[in-house]
This record gives sequence, structure tokens and C-alpha cells, in this order.
Amino acid sequence: MKTTPLSPVETERPVPRWAMVTARAIPLVLLPQCLWRLPFAFHFQMGMAHDPDATVWPVWATIPYVFGLSLLTEALALLCFGLVRGWGEVAPAWLPFIGGKRIPPAAALVPATLGGLGATAFWAPSVLVWLGLIEDDSVGYVNGGWETLARVCIAPGTLWGPMVLALTYGYYVRRCRPGKRAG
Repeated sequence: MKTTPLSPVETERPVPRWAMVTARAIPLVLLPQCLWRLPFAFHFQMGMAHDPDATVWPVWATIPYVFGLSLLTEALALLCFGLVRGWGEVAPAWLPFIGGKRIPPAAALVPATLGGLGATAFWAPSVLVWLGLIEDDSVGYVNGGWETLARVCIAPGTLWGPMVLALTYGYYVRRCRPGKRAG
């Protein structure tokens, strides 16, 4: 069923300001960890104490892996805009087969919920270690300065999962609950 195409920005119902700010913040929240990760591609350990007997990938393998991981992270962050933009409600006209068709809410809600829960579960152990609630001696740093830098760069990424879940809830309220607003 074809619907009247929305502009890429326009949505059927207004997007609350908090949701728009959250969607814009997600790529920025992940950027520090993506940048912090890049020196590892060239075997610069960013002050991490590592096992000298550990297997080290050759640079020709680490560069595409690390850069690819950072690009994938940012691409997934940018997909969150679909929860606050028209292209998350009606497929863009240029897409083959589905262009101009209304996107069922579940097609966005299910992957967004699973992604938000997955990101939250992935980062939960780091937060627990940083709060001193569990012990983890697997990663050490040569001094406190490097450890502080790592935490400052990585800590904002721990917000990714909860932010995606909040956006997903806002999308659900806007698309699935008539007469209700997520604001």
C-alpha cells in the first residue's frame, strides 16, 4: 500500500524535542570511543598494559577491522534518526520495491529495542567495574592518566543503549498509541 510520501524530515505526528535532541546526541556520544579506538589499528596500545606473549594481528588486518568497527558504530548511531524522521515511517521513494510504502512500526521497534537492550547489556559490566561493584583485572594501564583517558572516551558510549531505548519508546508512543504524545 503506497502512502503519501513524507519528506525525509517530516513525520506524521510531531516528534518531542527531547527525542530530537537524543537522536542528535547519539552519534556524538559514540564519537570519543570511536576516535580513541583508532590508534589500536596501528598497534599503539593507548597506555594499556598487555601480555607480550599475546597474539598480535598484523597491521594489514587491524586497520580495516578497527576503522570498520568505528564506521559501523557511527552508522548504527545514525540509524537512530529513523526513529525521529519521516524515513522511519515511510520508506524513501528511491528504495526498490518498498519505496513510498508505510513502514510497519514493528519493523523499527523490534530492531531498535533489541539494539538498545544489547548495547545496555554490553556496557553494563564496564559500568559495574568503574563503580567498583565487580572486579576485573583483565585490562590494566601503565598509569592512571591513560586509564582516565580511556574512561573519559569510553564512558559516554555506556549511554548508547538507554538512549536508544528512550527513543524507541518515543517512537512507539508516536506511532502506536493514538492521541498520546511522547513528551
